[in-house]
Amino acid sequence: MRKVATYTVLTLAALATLAPVIWTVLSSMRPPSESLATDSSVIPSSLDLSSYPAVFREVNMWMLILNSVLVTALIAVGQMLSAAMAGYVFARFEFRGKNLLFALILATMMVPMQVIIVPVFMLVRGMGLADTLLALILPAVPTAFGTFLMRQYFLGLPAELGEAAELDGAGPWRTFISVYAPLAMPGMAIVGILAFNTHWNEFFRPLIMTISEQNFTLPLGLVSLQGNMGTGSVATVLAGVVLSMIPAFLVFVFGQRTLREGLTAGSHR
Repeated sequence: MRKVATYTVLTLAALATLAPVIWTVLSSMRPPSESLATDSSVIPSSLDLSSYPAVFREVNMWMLILNSVLVTALIAVGQMLSAAMAGYVFARFEFRGKNLLFALILATMMVPMQVIIVPVFMLVRGMGLADTLLALILPAVPTAFGTFLMRQYFLGLPAELGEAAELDGAGPWRTFISVYAPLAMPGMAIVGILAFNTHWNEFFRPLIMTISEQNFTLPLGLVSLQGNMGTGSVATVLAGVVLSMIPAFLVFVFGQRTLREGLTAGSHR
């Protein structure tokens, strides 16, 4: 009975969480005549997939996808590398002011993006990168959470491995590349997956940093679909939302095992 009760509660919680997603997917398949109907059922009377080709006619979908893939992939790779190197330094090296510096890095996690967006924009503009994809990529590469996560991960690895490498003549960089980095791949994968899901759906920074449509990412470009709300084609807007969810969903499906193993790796040491 306890298992039945547990599965029942988990099933209800899952349905409550997935209800908006299910409604979005089903509503994107409604005929245009039912888009604004308030008395229609959750399940469409007939499946109509015409809203999906309409998305590609209304906006330059391929350009938006390419921009989002480029920006998100480079941010994810950059965060994986920077977090791994910073976390390794904080875990394995002793230097003056290390604890204070690490505390300052963690403190940045409590500062909202809305507070620092103006200084970041001024800095990006001063570098001549305003209204470019680099304006979205470079400021997002340093990650306080990723640094903290990788530091904890490296602290869980045996220090004797590094000492053995030093006895064999390996320097700090060689020890990191050949010994610790391969062992930290699950932790780096966590940073990459979380970075991808976060920045794929990011709207605020692209709204501030980019002006030209050719530099828009997918969430920002799909805002133009709201013009279809006035014509009654709500299904077109929701079809764009569904298309934007597919890459993040695929990353989660194929990366959930790595994510789960990486998050629980410290409990087995």
